Amino acid sequence: MTDNLKYKRILLKLGGEALSGEDGQGIDPQRAVDIANRVVKVHEMGVELAIVIGAGNLWRGVMGEDLGMDRATADHLGMLGTVMNSLVLMDAIERAGIDTRLQTAIEMREVAELYIRRRAIRHLEKNRVVIFGAGTGNPYFSTDTAAALRAMEVGAEVLIKATKVDGVYDSDPKTNHKAKRFDNLTYIELLNRRLKVMDSTAISLCMDNELPILVLNLWSEDDLHKALIGEQVGTLVGNGQKH
Repeated sequence: MTDNLKYKRILLKLGGEALSGEDGQGIDPQRAVDIANRVVKVHEMGVELAIVIGAGNLWRGVMGEDLGMDRATADHLGMLGTVMNSLVLMDAIERAGIDTRLQTAIEMREVAELYIRRRAIRHLEKNRVVIFGAGTGNPYFSTDTAAALRAMEVGAEVLIKATKVDGVYDSDPKTNHKAKRFDNLTYIELLNRRLKVMDSTAISLCMDNELPILVLNLWSEDDLHKALIGEQVGTLVGNGQKH
């Protein structure tokens, strides 16, 4: 356990692509093992950890809608995709030796617990990792919004958006070598600049409830550890607070 923790309870938001192969599609079990190894390090620090993972590697609701599918049906497919990813992640984390619970917003008793806020908090208090699947259980809401909602419901101190880049930039750093990275942003700046970090509903929810968002690189060896002990890493989004 680490004594100088800045955050003692966090929610980690992962994109479905975190589990995908090189082409960004499907599930690569080795990527789940890599994520589990990072979870182990966080757990050993004494941090209480909840996770929300998307399903972009398997399905996006907008794909079905573009083909004429009913939006609610397309979104429910995405929710099921998040449960598939969550099961893979749960298995990898448990094989790494950490008790893990999967709770879903849609009842499926054979594979997961139904989401119950007080039970989720109790799991965290018992040092279990909790994975929230199936989004909010409602169509038209993204897993970003689900992450913001669950973070506030369980009393997380920060929502960590883990990506493939080391923060928020004013343009795509892959195509613009002069792209500027922000150390700090306010929620309003994030919304006004239309920076594609999270959808506007999730950002507004965090803003209304003063939940900070930290954007960092999941695959950097030490960034998550540094963030949890208060070192300046990635981009911090809030009401003007600095790293």
